[in-house]
Amino acid sequence: MNAVEIAEAVSRLAEAPFEPETFPFAFLEAFGNKSTTIKRLKSGSSNQSDLPGGVLQRNNIHLKMCAEGAVAATLTALRESPATARQKAKFILATDGKAFEAENLVDGETVACNYPDFHDHFGFFLPLAGITTVRQIRENAFDIKATGRLNRLYIELLQENPDWDTAERRQEMNHFMARLIFCFFAEDTNIFYSEGLFTHTVAQMSAGDSSNTHEVLGEIFRAMATPLKQREVAGIRNWANGFPYVNGGLFGAEGPHPLAPSPTLGGGFRMRAKTTAR
Repeated sequence: MNAVEIAEAVSRLAEAPFEPETFPFAFLEAFGNKSTTIKRLKSGSSNQSDLPGGVLQRNNIHLKMCAEGAVAATLTALRESPATARQKAKFILATDGKAFEAENLVDGETVACNYPDFHDHFGFFLPLAGITTVRQIRENAFDIKATGRLNRLYIELLQENPDWDTAERRQEMNHFMARLIFCFFAEDTNIFYSEGLFTHTVAQMSAGDSSNTHEVLGEIFRAMATPLKQREVAGIRNWANGFPYVNGGLFGAEGPHPLAPSPTLGGGFRMRAKTTAR
């Protein structure tokens, strides 16, 4: 598994209901452990833990679920466990489904967060998958997660619009994705001067079945291609007028993109209501 795949798997685990009996194995599976490895740990044949309910994978990690409020004490027990040192565990991890704490025993770095937020720290655990956590990976953990989500959106769009999945249409598709990436970036970095402006506008103005989402996106893109002084003459819709003018060719009329009327595209696309990159 690569870092993007791991980020997606860890995010799914964090979003699922906490199951203390299965969490250690689901966590290890999210970092690429094979089903045969998980099966041996579950059976106890390869579980080297000396703590009741603990799971210790040699040369990797010692985990233990605990009662609510006992996370710090459990982490201490893991750290002081003779088996942790004997089996050369690099990480220890304790959680009660509310709080989440872990420690890298090699360099002493720690993670402490609310349980639902542990997916934000997946880069901390990448050595479990044999991936060296160079600074660039750790510092760009959120970018890796965003890449995975955009990849899912890309695949979803191609599934819904199979006529886009051709060499002739690739430039148009890439142009469209570049526009979306800019909008998500601008939203997250406050370039739009309003929190959630892009996603909220698309959600609010789209029909329940997303049948007009292409028109909503098209109007937003048209607004960002139109200088403020020209918008009244251009007839920009009021709900799109809050977007800034973006100079350059990304939103200009020049260059192909899936939302532009064309003999091959017909001016629109299909997007199911559940499709999202956020």
